[in-house]
Amino acid sequence: MNWRTAWTIARRDLNTRFRGLRLLLVCIFLGTAALAAIGTLSSAIERELATRGQELLGGDLEVEVWQRDLSPEEKAALASYGAISGGTRLQAMANTGEVAAPVELKAVDSQWPLYGTLTLTDGREAAAPIGNSAWLAQGAIDRLDIKPGDRFRIGTVELVAAGVIDNEPDRLSEGFQLGPTVIVAEDVPQRAGLLAPGSMYQSKYRLALAGNRDPASVQQELNEEFPDSGFTFRTRDRASPGADRFVNQMSDFLTLVGLAALVIAGIGIGGGVSSYLEARRSSIATLKVLGATSSDIGKIYAMQIAAAAVMGSLAGIATGVLVTPILGAALKGLLPVEAGLVIEPAPLLLAGAYGLLVAFAFAATPLLRARSFPAMALMRARVAPLARDMRALAWTGAGIAAICVLALVTTDQPMLSAGFLGGAAAALLLLAAIGFGIRAAAQRMPRSSSPLVRGALANLHRPGAPTGALVTALGFGLASFVLLAGVQSAIDGNIQKRVPQQAPDYFVLDVPRDRAEAFEALVREKSPDAEIRTVPALRGAVLAFGPRADMTRVADLESIPEGGWALRGERGLTYADAVPPGNVVTEGDWWPKDYAGEPLVSLDENFANAVGLKSGDYITIGLLGVERSARVANLRRIDWESLGFNYVLVFSPNALEDAPHNLAATIELSGDTASGDLLRDLVRQFPSSSVIEVGQVLNEARTILEQVGLATLAAASVAVLAGLAVLLGAIAAARASRTYDTVILRVLGASRRQILLMQLAEYGLLALLLALVALGLGSAVAWYVVTQLFEFDWLPDWGEVFAVLGMGLALVVAFALAGSLPLLRAKPAQALREL
Repeated sequence: MNWRTAWTIARRDLNTRFRGLRLLLVCIFLGTAALAAIGTLSSAIERELATRGQELLGGDLEVEVWQRDLSPEEKAALASYGAISGGTRLQAMANTGEVAAPVELKAVDSQWPLYGTLTLTDGREAAAPIGNSAWLAQGAIDRLDIKPGDRFRIGTVELVAAGVIDNEPDRLSEGFQLGPTVIVAEDVPQRAGLLAPGSMYQSKYRLALAGNRDPASVQQELNEEFPDSGFTFRTRDRASPGADRFVNQMSDFLTLVGLAALVIAGIGIGGGVSSYLEARRSSIATLKVLGATSSDIGKIYAMQIAAAAVMGSLAGIATGVLVTPILGAALKGLLPVEAGLVIEPAPLLLAGAYGLLVAFAFAATPLLRARSFPAMALMRARVAPLARDMRALAWTGAGIAAICVLALVTTDQPMLSAGFLGGAAAALLLLAAIGFGIRAAAQRMPRSSSPLVRGALANLHRPGAPTGALVTALGFGLASFVLLAGVQSAIDGNIQKRVPQQAPDYFVLDVPRDRAEAFEALVREKSPDAEIRTVPALRGAVLAFGPRADMTRVADLESIPEGGWALRGERGLTYADAVPPGNVVTEGDWWPKDYAGEPLVSLDENFANAVGLKSGDYITIGLLGVERSARVANLRRIDWESLGFNYVLVFSPNALEDAPHNLAATIELSGDTASGDLLRDLVRQFPSSSVIEVGQVLNEARTILEQVGLATLAAASVAVLAGLAVLLGAIAAARASRTYDTVILRVLGASRRQILLMQLAEYGLLALLLALVALGLGSAVAWYVVTQLFEFDWLPDWGEVFAVLGMGLALVVAFALAGSLPLLRAKPAQALREL
């Protein structure tokens, strides 16, 4: 029989609605749609980050320093490489007299932006503001309750809201902000009195390199020319490291979800194809009696299965493309995603390839077993199940190997994917061993006096019993519920831990040291019982560390050690006479009050351990272009959960107090204090200071974490749906033999109630036995996702996890019983005639 004839028979036998193959369609659809959406979105974002790097950064290379402007020599060195645009970034307070709001002030020169175009909501394209004009983000307009053309003040300067920002080309590279953006001319911060010595601000300079220079080589040359400048660099290919990291983490997690859905779906495909071929048993036998060869049978049903697999893959790909705009809309403003449909051929083809490979791998075994047996063996299959075909298992193994190779070749994280695939294989082997153990235990158990229990146990070990498939289905289904509850409740736990419900009402930056008493008096006037804490606030970069005779220069490190994040760029510095609140000295001793000896420093113990520092070693920092060294006096354990001032490096006062700096403060008001009056007075009397309302920051942090939780919930739901599909597939695969058993029992006098109770006992026993396995398996995967991918703490709500597991037990048993109801409607006479 040639392929054309085989297709004619296959097409006539194939129901237009794919009846009998719907489970295969659903399983492939779920996995393919998840991978198509994930791959398309990730690829689109990565392409935007790569191709629009210059626009997103605002240049080919960015140079940033804290609390100072670049020196004339440094500016001249930058200008020698190409066009240059500079400015400052700082936290400030905008006010109208009646309303005050914290904003991110972005002062830019006339060359800004070097790449891209600023657009306003009225459709205008704009450049840098001039004079006292300002471009405001919509959030600033809303908080100040003004409109374009109205006036407001920042510091001592009155500004005009000249337009509302629609698209800020380099917004993504600016990072997290504590307020909406206000863009002003380069000289406004100085005229407003915001750049006094010690003020907390950043100077940012962007370069458009001439001659297609490599930004990395320019960065290296500048580092060599100005090794102690405290420069922080960013290149166009790393325009937004935070966005890159977020995309990579979410892409890794979602890709694992997609692979999990496909792995689970593959088991469902095997069950669905087995069920489909079982229903076609008589047709296959008839074709063989009429002269069809095993090869002909293989061609006919392989084409039917292939047609269903192609339809499921195409539907999944189409759904993935259609879902991408919804995901893009949710990420608008956070990540660069094109509006509308995004079609990325490579990830779509990859998703389709995964779908077809999974269909081939898991459908091969039942198909090859059916084609390789004679007609009489097929007719006896219900009472004498077909033996295993090792060649079929070899084909399945080859298909799974191809899937693994494709996953490892196409991923950016081969170790992560390899670990996941290894874990999935271990989980499958574990469930297979448990299934074998349950069958063996059920066979060896003493006969129960209850016919229902005896029948339920017999169903677990009788010839042809689907115990293995049911164990796999229930194990993955229940583990999916535990995974979902574990991840979701752990994220909720992090919200409660990392975003405290109780926090200071205000953070205040740049409080002048000589006006500290006036600042406290103003707060006490409005709230006599307010809690006020002030600390010196400076910025500096670690330049070298280690034993004094053999110090390591940070600039010479090929990579920053894990946990040594404080070596990257400039960090907050402070000094203190006493151990800061919430800190505990774990090694060494704190210096006495009014200490006047060798400059000392106290380090966070986690940072010290990460970079190999101990008491007696030295650290050199760059502060306002000057190197200062201090000996490590002690290590501290920091309570990072407290929402207050926590510094990795705390110096003895004699090490830093002579440097220009201001104070930072926290204010916690008494319960009956009206905060509005205090905020207006602070802005009026301390115009150069920045007041941050903590409540708004906490709300934004909660919102971000809740969005991560919602995205995780949606993604993990794919695995849950796949697990339920596997359960339905296992039930469907066993339906034919169960119909035969049910009919025999009814002929022998069993009632429908007794048969239903027998099914309930069987599925309930399996579900309870597998609940503990699912708890361990689901919790392990949830722990990995939360701690390794999201880098959160493992803080699950075990009460919620157990409640969801219980709900999952009830749900899977309900699905199992619902799938068994058609067995009760089978007519004994008709069923016996078909045997």
